[in-house]
Formats: sequence, structure tokens, C-alpha cells
Amino acid sequence: MEFSIILMIIGILCIVVSFFLRDSSKKLEQDIEDLSISIYQETNSLKKRLKIIEEELLLESNFTVKPKATNKSSIQAYKQAAQVAQSKQVNPANNTQQINEILISQVIQLNKQGYPVDEISKMSTLSKEQILSILNNGGNR
Repeated sequence: MEFSIILMIIGILCIVVSFFLRDSSKKLEQDIEDLSISIYQETNSLKKRLKIIEEELLLESNFTVKPKATNKSSIQAYKQAAQVAQSKQVNPANNTQQINEILISQVIQLNKQGYPVDEISKMSTLSKEQILSILNNGGNR
């Protein structure tokens, strides 16, 4: 009978001790759940930002980023962008402002790269006076 009493006491002590010990698996499950929720939220916010940027740049959703171009290829890229923008004109009243903004940004970028007004005029469809006006106004209308 002494042996059974000792086993009962040990059992009761184990039960009491188990109430005071924390379950580490529940904390781990909670941490994983919090991590997955935060990743989901960040992914959604990045998707929203990307969609806004695509809309601002008037790009399709299958847009791919190309490696950085050299100076000559960047000039060609500017020319191609201007041609594409002009070829996509549906309503001239709506697209004139967009094309002008594209040309303005091209002129400013080419000027920052050190190209003289004559070369910028040759690369774009603008006259020297228009280019000087853009550069004097800093791109503002």
C-alpha cells in the first residue's frame, strides 16, 4: 500500500506541475500565424502599389523590366517612347497633355545627361525654343 500511495502522490504532483508549465507549441503556432498574416498583408500592399504605378505609367500588366541601357540606347529608347506615345493617339485632346509630359521628362533627362539643346531638338519633335522654354520652367507649365 505504501507503493500505491507514493505513485498517487507523484501523479498528483505531475498534474499540478503541468498546470504551471506553458505549452510552447501554442506560442509557436501563434507566431507562425502572425508571420503568415503579416506576409499576406505586405504582399497585398505591394500588389496595390504596383497596380497604382502601372496605372500612372500607362503600362500593361505584363510589363517587364529591362536592364539599364547605355547612353546611345537610352536615346533610342526615348525616341521609341515618343513614337509609341504618338502612335497610340486616339483622342488628341486627351493625349496631348500626356505626350507633352513625356516629352518634357525626356528633355529634362537628356539635359541632365549633358546633351546640348541642338541634339535634344534633333532627338525629339520639339523646336529649340520649346526646349529652352521647358528647361527654363523646369518642366512646369
